[in-house]
Amino acid sequence: MFSWDFPYPSQRMPVLAKNVVATSQPLAAQAGLAMLARGGNAVDAGLAAAITLTVVEPTSNGIGSDAFAILWDGQRLVGLNASGRSPAGWTPERFAGGKSMPVLGWDAVTVPGCVSAWVALSKRYGKLPFEALFEPAIRYARESFMVSPITAMSWARQAPTFKAFSEFCWTFLPKDRAPFAGERFYCPQQAETLEDIAATKGESFYRGALAERIALASRSDEGAMGERDLAEHRCDWVDPISVEYRGYRLHEMPPNGQGIAALVALGILRHHDVASLPPDSADCLHLQIEAMKLALADTWRNVADPGAMQVTPAQMLDDGYLAERAKAIDMKRAQEHAAGIPKGGGTVYLTAADERGMMLSFIQSNYMGFGSGVVVPGTGISLQNRGTGFTLEPGHANQVGPRKRPFQTIIPGFLTRDGEPVMSFGVMGGNMQPQGHVQMIVRLVDHKQNPQACSDGARWIVNTDFSVSVEDQVPGSVKEELARRGHRIVPSDRPQFGFGGAQLIHRLDDGYCAASDHRKDGCAIGF
Repeated sequence: MFSWDFPYPSQRMPVLAKNVVATSQPLAAQAGLAMLARGGNAVDAGLAAAITLTVVEPTSNGIGSDAFAILWDGQRLVGLNASGRSPAGWTPERFAGGKSMPVLGWDAVTVPGCVSAWVALSKRYGKLPFEALFEPAIRYARESFMVSPITAMSWARQAPTFKAFSEFCWTFLPKDRAPFAGERFYCPQQAETLEDIAATKGESFYRGALAERIALASRSDEGAMGERDLAEHRCDWVDPISVEYRGYRLHEMPPNGQGIAALVALGILRHHDVASLPPDSADCLHLQIEAMKLALADTWRNVADPGAMQVTPAQMLDDGYLAERAKAIDMKRAQEHAAGIPKGGGTVYLTAADERGMMLSFIQSNYMGFGSGVVVPGTGISLQNRGTGFTLEPGHANQVGPRKRPFQTIIPGFLTRDGEPVMSFGVMGGNMQPQGHVQMIVRLVDHKQNPQACSDGARWIVNTDFSVSVEDQVPGSVKEELARRGHRIVPSDRPQFGFGGAQLIHRLDDGYCAASDHRKDGCAIGF
């Protein structure tokens, strides 16, 4: 299966239990575990954790986020795409004259989808009452919680970006600054909003009082989003897409997400003997980096709203095509690729599994940290800036347009073997996400590392300009060899946050092994 060796410096050990939750924030993990203790299942646990994360880790997600999920329901895998579409008024003409999509303000906000994900998953699979899932989040929002250290760092780093947004400052910078680590923070308007969502099973957010407040805020600031855009939102149950890798199968959400980049990279790597290369060697990193460059170039060129794509996922994953791409890798030198890739942001990922065999891989995000900077007055709803994922390039499959889903960075992952579940996992962090998925699978499958060691190992990332950043734990000799082969090795502009955060749950014969990333505040927890 895998080794129980722990070869890297780590602040963590995995949790071994029959019921487990792993998230990026301890209070959210405990909220999920409380649902399992009350007789709930993995979906109840995951949703309670996700809802709590909107309160206790607002630096990466909020009530106005988007979400995706992959679920092993006990018999099969199902996927849920709860990313929102653009307002009907988002014609290319609205953005004419711009060089790129706005990052802040209403012209960056697509319809938020995470509330619809909570409703859909609970309705189809949950065991506990919907209202019960909100209790921990409402308590923390109303009575306060102590801000965790890495969240506090992110809060302080982002605060200057949103100083021009008065409602944001009033809600999230009430002392005219970010809260310190260990300082108590509360947001009673979030509590009221979550109570409304719980009581109406999400109807208020899309077709009721909250929808009216969102639309009014949009009109007041010349935004295009209106009541009809919110009312017509729907999330979609979909079949995940996958590739085989060394007897395992990695499953990702189909476009509009970028999960296919991980599949393309693994489809290229399976034509090379990765297992023969030491896991942290220059050869092993070089091979993965080059495969990832090819995968990202194809993904950015082709992935968009499924209705607008000019090639199919099946064409991108054709083994003959991937074999040819694999031949393009030169082990002696790095190569450049012309296409660009989208910029990174902030996300929360969680996973939960129960003793009956249900496993949930769930991700929700505002995108660039707090998102657009728009907070709906009096509600505590911070809105995502997923519209930034569109391009203004005429004729591009991902060109901005009305009622269209943009290219999305957030992706849950799931690994199976012979049709049975093996691991639910994710690595949050903008365009780090598919790269993190590849690195986790290579470590687990090729090098037999246990989930915590997979998370602890040093990471690399291909940046938006195809330069490469590596963590400090990578030996200097490896960095020098990568540079000698032509990789442009540059320091990360966000060393604390730029290499993502992993959460992993691996199925064992009589329970699970759950791991949580030391790069985040969170933990794995279980019983």
